[in-house]
Amino acid sequence: MAIALHFAFTTFITCAMVFFISGVYLMLFKIRYANELFKHPYLTQRTFGQYSFSIKMTIVLDYFLRIAFPKSDTWIAGNANQLLKHVDPQDIPTNVKWPIVGLWAGCFIGMIAMLTLWALLIIGISK
Repeated sequence: MAIALHFAFTTFITCAMVFFISGVYLMLFKIRYANELFKHPYLTQRTFGQYSFSIKMTIVLDYFLRIAFPKSDTWIAGNANQLLKHVDPQDIPTNVKWPIVGLWAGCFIGMIAMLTLWALLIIGISK
């Protein structure tokens, strides 16, 4: 139990650090370049800076889904692939991919680690 708790906590903290470092790097240095490469359809209506934070993150999530699941045609990944069908994920440089993937993979894996951590704590408290 103690080893699993330690592993879940370490994974959660690592994911949080990856999420924050990738997000800061992306938003400070690479978002303009990423937007130029991906040419998201939302950006024909307004500039990236004019959108609210939630819509900005939705646009970046679409970028992640296009990179991570380029052949998917179902659910949210399918919608992202439809919106960004003009983008070949192989043509996106690594210096743009890693902060996008780090941001969202850190978020999703971190959520799983957090749920595992909570479950382990609840199991441990009930004993």
